[in-house]
Amino acid sequence: MGHAHSASRHNGRAGAGAGNGNGVEPPLPSRFSRFRSRLRLRRHRGRDRCGAAGDASESGKGVAADEFAGIARIRIVKADLRFKDKFFACLSLGERTYRTETSDSTHRPVWNSEKKVVIETNGPHIARISVFETNRFSKNTLVGYCEVDLFDLLTKDLEEEHVEDLALLDPSSSTTTMGTISVSCYIEDPVETEQSFARRVLAIVDYNEDGKLSLSEFSDLMKAFGNGLAVNKIEELFRQADTNGDGIVDMDELAALLADQQEKEPIISNCPVCGESLGKYDKINDMIHMTLCFDEGTGNQIMTGGFLTDKQAAYGWMFKLSEWANFSSYDVGLRSGSTASHILVFDRRTKRLVEEAIDGKIVLSMRALYQSKVGLTLIDSGVKDILKNLSEKQGKKMNSPESAKDIPKFLELFAGQINMDETKDPIESFKTFNEF
Repeated sequence: MGHAHSASRHNGRAGAGAGNGNGVEPPLPSRFSRFRSRLRLRRHRGRDRCGAAGDASESGKGVAADEFAGIARIRIVKADLRFKDKFFACLSLGERTYRTETSDSTHRPVWNSEKKVVIETNGPHIARISVFETNRFSKNTLVGYCEVDLFDLLTKDLEEEHVEDLALLDPSSSTTTMGTISVSCYIEDPVETEQSFARRVLAIVDYNEDGKLSLSEFSDLMKAFGNGLAVNKIEELFRQADTNGDGIVDMDELAALLADQQEKEPIISNCPVCGESLGKYDKINDMIHMTLCFDEGTGNQIMTGGFLTDKQAAYGWMFKLSEWANFSSYDVGLRSGSTASHILVFDRRTKRLVEEAIDGKIVLSMRALYQSKVGLTLIDSGVKDILKNLSEKQGKKMNSPESAKDIPKFLELFAGQINMDETKDPIESFKTFNEF
């Protein structure tokens, strides 16, 4: 797994360099050395600082220019599992999670789904890939997961993208594998992103795909940028860009125009793909936003976003409907009312949001108390003492030998959060639930 060779992804330089006085540009440092220098900066700033969200364009947070490490395109190709069923996969990085479509019923699901994510030198860099067995009625079942350190990929000097098979670990035992998953990833560093930007912009309206823009294509591009001033002087901008006077604008000429106008009077007001207004932060963030929006023409499915955790992405439609009916909002922290069914915590190691599980009976009890007038009235009329007595009785019950039968149910509820390899004694040795 690595990055695509930069020469295969763009033709020529996007804009002129500084030169060295002899008309020959000094060679750029290799992408490996560029990223190593950024990692050194990161170490000086400290490793314990909490990073920003994985996808800056979706989180509404800007990316500092000196912390922009690159853009990763991660593709989940397929898996080879122990049993036959319908499956989907989730990709989690920081506060963002994406999911693939559901596969056909097979033990070798194929997805070919990809997603581009921003990498920051002080941000989350451990991507978790989870595979779920589908249950369209309620919650789906996590069957395996793996983790990929994107910083490791950045420092590997691989010349082209390739697919790597990774072991899918059992959620309850990190020494047991449930199969393999094939993942492909290449990472484009900031220099490559800037060099490729003009090519991506040009591709939007390059209808005959010859790498050049006619006046009509150039006109469509200016209109897509949403800048009224630029639209009013399209022919003037076209002549300014067409430096050799051949009646067309090629990629290098377009890059020079964009760079020149960026310093004087920016001509890009809106993202030509999604239409969102730009200029909220700086030109680096505008470039990142549009790069994430651009379709690279790979033909692969794009993963669905908008989830905070893989658990949220894995909910079946009935659970989602019940959440909607209770007006819940899925957010960070301990919530009240219907949202008490979610406790989201921040994993400092992976810089990733994870959801803690709550027993379904407790969720229903919380909703009955906090989401109804009757429940709120009971709280004010002494029900707290009743709850305290119930809690004490439950505690005594969990000290009884009969409570040992609840241990397997507990393990099933918290699958993926309890590593059975860490237990000192076999499950059968515990005589009561509280002893366990």
